Amino acid sequence: MTDAPEKGADFDRRLAEARQRQGLEKPAEPGPVAKTSLLGIGMRVGVDMASALAVGAFLGYWLDRVLHTKPFLMVVFLLLGGVAGVRNVWRLVGPKRPGHQE
Repeated sequence: MTDAPEKGADFDRRLAEARQRQGLEKPAEPGPVAKTSLLGIGMRVGVDMASALAVGAFLGYWLDRVLHTKPFLMVVFLLLGGVAGVRNVWRLVGPKRPGHQE
């Protein structure tokens, strides 16, 4: 009969872990987005979008010069850079799936 409190504490711990895995209970440690300020998030969104577009435009321009296909590849890679930028921003601020580690 002396181990009854230990069983209760063990059950409470396992219940809390199961609720956290299912997304029913918030974790004790906030995620990386919750720790940063809104200004920091806004700056990161801007840098992510601008850098993805710049890399896409540069690669497209360079390939157009090398392959002599003037505007075609620049447009394609600029669009791909935009998609990559939106994907990065979505991963930063989008909804989080329970149990999904980033």
